[in-house]
Amino acid sequence: MEKRLQQSSLTTPSPRKVIVIGGVAGGMSAATRLRRLDGHASITVLERSGHVSYANCGLPYFVGAVIEEEEELLLQTPERLHDRFRLDVRVGNEVVGIDRERHQVRVRSTGGGDPEVLEYDKLILSPGASPIRLNIPGAERMRVLRTVEDAQRIVGDVAKTPGTAVVVGAGFVGLETAENLSRHGIAVTVVEAAPQVLPALDPELAVLVEEELTRHHITVITGASVVEVHAWGVTLSDGREVEGELVVASVGVRPDVRLAKLAGLAIGPHGGIVVDESNVTSDPDIYAVGDAVEKFDSVSEGPSLIALANVANRHGRRVADHICGLSARHVPSIGTAVVRVFETVAATTGWNERRLREAGRPYQVVRAHPMNHASYYPGAEPMSLKLLFDPQNGMILGAQAVGGGGVDKRIDVLATAMSAGLPVEELANLELAYAPPFSSAKDPVNMLGYIAENVRFGDCDVVEPDEVQSLVEAGWTLLDVRTPAEHLSGSVPGSVSAPVDELRGTIDHLGDGPFLVYCAVGLRGHVATMLLGELGYQARNLNGGYRTYTAFHAARRVESALA
Repeated sequence: MEKRLQQSSLTTPSPRKVIVIGGVAGGMSAATRLRRLDGHASITVLERSGHVSYANCGLPYFVGAVIEEEEELLLQTPERLHDRFRLDVRVGNEVVGIDRERHQVRVRSTGGGDPEVLEYDKLILSPGASPIRLNIPGAERMRVLRTVEDAQRIVGDVAKTPGTAVVVGAGFVGLETAENLSRHGIAVTVVEAAPQVLPALDPELAVLVEEELTRHHITVITGASVVEVHAWGVTLSDGREVEGELVVASVGVRPDVRLAKLAGLAIGPHGGIVVDESNVTSDPDIYAVGDAVEKFDSVSEGPSLIALANVANRHGRRVADHICGLSARHVPSIGTAVVRVFETVAATTGWNERRLREAGRPYQVVRAHPMNHASYYPGAEPMSLKLLFDPQNGMILGAQAVGGGGVDKRIDVLATAMSAGLPVEELANLELAYAPPFSSAKDPVNMLGYIAENVRFGDCDVVEPDEVQSLVEAGWTLLDVRTPAEHLSGSVPGSVSAPVDELRGTIDHLGDGPFLVYCAVGLRGHVATMLLGELGYQARNLNGGYRTYTAFHAARRVESALA
C-alpha cells in the first residue's frame, strides 16, 4: 500500500493555472465554479476596474436612490472571494497583451508601474461590452452608465441639482435611467433615433410604454438623433434644440474584443468573439464568455449578439465544466428581457415581428389582452400579449408582453416553453398555478395557447390591423360586435354596430358579407366569427380586437409624423 501511494504521489500532476480576464457575471461564475470543481487549481482573476463583482443591472436604481448605498451593489470583494474560494483577485489590473505561444499574459496596474508576466494553462476572456460613444461634437460631455464608477459620476452630477436632463437612447437601460433621474425632480427628455421607444418591441406594444412615460411627464422624442452636445443641452438631427444640464448616452454596447484581436483570435460577423458550443475560441486553450461573445441564436440557429447577465453566468459555468472534463449541454440563447417603466412592465423573448419579417421567416401572430389575475379580485390589470410562431411546426419564435403585475411571470413561462420546444397549442395544456389574486382559471398563457390552436389549425381566420383598410375597400363589411355604448365611445371608422348577443336576430339586415368582425380584445369577435360561419357567411376576426387596432394606428401615426 505504501509503495502504491508513493507511486501515485510521483505521478500527481501539478495544479492547473487558470487566468480569468474580467469579472462580473461571466468571469466570476467561471472562477467560482472552477474552484468548486477543482480545489487545487491556481485561479487568478484580473479586473481593470475597481470592482470585480457587482450588480450592474442595479446601477440605474442607484442613480435614482432607490438603492441608497453603493455597498448594496457590490456582490463580492476580492477579500471575500479569497477567503471563501482562495481566488487571487486583482482589481485595477489591466491585461495589455496575450502571448498564445508561450501561454502568458502581460498585466499592468492601472495605477502605473512595469508590466508583470503571468503564465496560464487555460485562459478565460470575460471583457464584457463597452458602451457605444457617439462621435459628435461635445460627446465628451455625455455620461454613460455601465460601471460602478459611471454611476458614481452621475450621482455626483445629480447632487448638483440639475433642472433638466437628456437621455439619449430609449432601450432598456435608457428608460430605467430616465425614470430614475425623474425621481430627483429633474425634467427629463428621452431622445431615440428609431421611430419608437424600446426597439426590441413591435410598435403597437412600444407605444404603450411611451404613453406611460408621457403620463409621468417625461418628454419623448423619436425619429431624431443627437448631432451635437453643448453646455446647455443638445442639438438634434432635425434642428431642434433640447435643454439638458445633464446628458446621459445609452445607445447600446459593442463587444470589447480588443484583447481578442491583439491575440489573433477569430472575430465573428457581428463583431464578437467566435466560440464553439463549449465557448472555446479559435485557440483551444482560450475560452471567452459573456457580452463579448457571439451566441448561438435559437431562432436563426446562427451567431448573434445577446448582452444579458444570465447568459454570461451560464457561459461561465459551462467553461468551468469543460476545463474540468465534465459534459456541458449546449443551449442556444433566446434573449429574454424585462424592464419596468414606472407602473408599466415590458418584456420580450425570442424575435419580434419586425426582425422575422426582415429575415423573410414565415410566422403567424396571435394576440390577447387578458387581466393579470381574476377580474373579480381587486386590483386586476390588463396586459397585452403577442406571440409569434412557425406556421408549419408551431414552434414559438418570440413573444412580447406589456402591462402591470404578472407580465414577468408570463414571459418567463413563454420563454421556458420556447426553450423546451413546445408547439404553441401545448400552451393551452400547461397546468399553471391558479388562485384569484394571481391568475384566472385560464391563465393568460393558456389563452394564448387556445387562440394559437384556433389560428394554426384553421378554426379561426384572423386579420391583422394593417389589413383592415384593404379588406374594406375590397367590399368586406366591418362589424363591431361590442355593445352600443362601447361603439359610441370609439370605433374603427366605417364599422357597423352589431352586438354579438343580438347577432342572430340582426344578421339578415347586415347584408351578405363577407364580414370583418372585431370586439374589444378579440374574444367576442371570435364568438361572432364562429357564429357567422355556422350561418353560412364568410367572416374573419380582427386579431387582438379594437385595443390592438388603436395601439397599432397610434404607432403608425408616430411613424407617419416622422416620415
